[in-house]
Amino acid sequence: MEKKQVFWLGAIKWMRWVLIPAAIGAALIAFKPVFAQSGDEVGDLTRGLNTVWVLITAFLVFWMQAGFALVEAGLTRSKNTTNILFKNLIDFVFATLAFWATGYALMFGTSAAGLVGTSGFFVSHIGPDVAGLPLMAFWFFQLVFAGTAATIVSGSMAERTKFKSYLVYSFFISAIIYPISGHWIWGGGWLATLPFGAGFKDFAGSTVVHSVGGWLGLIGALALGPRIGRFGKDGKAKAIPGHSITLATLGVFILWLGWFGFNPGSQLAANGYNADVISLVAVNTNIAAAAGGLIALVLSWLLVNKKPDLGMTLNGVLAGLVAITAPCAFVTPVYSIVIGAVSGVVIFFGTLLLEKLKIDDPVSAVPVHLMNGIWGTLAVGLFATENGVTGLIAGNAGQLLAQTIGVLAVGGWCVVTGSLLFFVLLKKGIGLRVDMREEMEGLDLTEHGTEAYAADVVAGTNAV
Repeated sequence: MEKKQVFWLGAIKWMRWVLIPAAIGAALIAFKPVFAQSGDEVGDLTRGLNTVWVLITAFLVFWMQAGFALVEAGLTRSKNTTNILFKNLIDFVFATLAFWATGYALMFGTSAAGLVGTSGFFVSHIGPDVAGLPLMAFWFFQLVFAGTAATIVSGSMAERTKFKSYLVYSFFISAIIYPISGHWIWGGGWLATLPFGAGFKDFAGSTVVHSVGGWLGLIGALALGPRIGRFGKDGKAKAIPGHSITLATLGVFILWLGWFGFNPGSQLAANGYNADVISLVAVNTNIAAAAGGLIALVLSWLLVNKKPDLGMTLNGVLAGLVAITAPCAFVTPVYSIVIGAVSGVVIFFGTLLLEKLKIDDPVSAVPVHLMNGIWGTLAVGLFATENGVTGLIAGNAGQLLAQTIGVLAVGGWCVVTGSLLFFVLLKKGIGLRVDMREEMEGLDLTEHGTEAYAADVVAGTNAV
């Protein structure tokens, strides 16, 4: 065969890798109407980009489950680590199924007198867009928030709760308690439509998520009573150190990162002016966290340990994050510093108050999430000046009234339902607390028959 023919045959073989894809592309363009589109290409693109934005932030919020698990495990004893990690895992398992079956419907379904949703049970893909997003995307974003509320509770009840009882209350929180109060605020319920100010406002969940989890954690801790050895016969608190400040610190960093999904993602869109809101929210979130950590550090350093306390500083960061969650879209960065700084004061003195009251909260979930959830919610009524919401500092006392009503209403709901759940159904029913032997031995072995840290590893040996 002549060299010329060989050349052209080779060229044709190589060209097929160009010609075939080009032909396919041309065919796709020619037959574009085959694909389901609205006909509004700009609108379709905006919807798609907003969907991607919301899902990415939802993934960040989901990753916060790992942060909560590490914080809780690090601040408790090694003999309970498997139990802690298991509970944080099962929280999201149950939250997923419960929110799919009933939670979403109760929270976002057609409102019955502003009290509860009545449609959308067992969510399917069939349905109109919600807030400009595909139903499934909106559902998933709301799911990860529901999972967070349930996870908060486990920290205050750590190291002494029966696993089977934990399964029960984890399901009820995601299926009923969280969604109903959430409907009042985010589902178009009665709190959102209060005739004071702009109605109750909670941008990303200081009350909807954190206060609910904190209230239920407080009721659970009261129902359980303190851990063995937490308070002496004289009533004085005795420290029960956690086993790994490394895990706790890593957990806080994960939570801090996840909060940039938690708060900015709650805008539910990234196009146009939404980008400005997202940017403000991100800056406020970070600044408040820093201010909370700094004030907690200073107070613990000067007033308690006379040395810098990493544990209190970590909780100060979390306190700032919780407090800014409600007002993050409604305040300026200057006010976010104030909100974060006050949160550091709240976490410090709130922790001391629990000790005075002999309430055992191993990870300080109550002062972090409940107390600072309340503070952040009220801060909207004090400092709001942005995005159509004004507070007391701008001359609108009505907004503070609306925020106060919301705090009291959600608190009352959680106290009533939490008391029925923990004191009646669990404590008097199937039992809430493990016995003394199980608690002393550790829940890893007694509840699960396994250890997070094998004995040979702890001892530094390599036993076969």
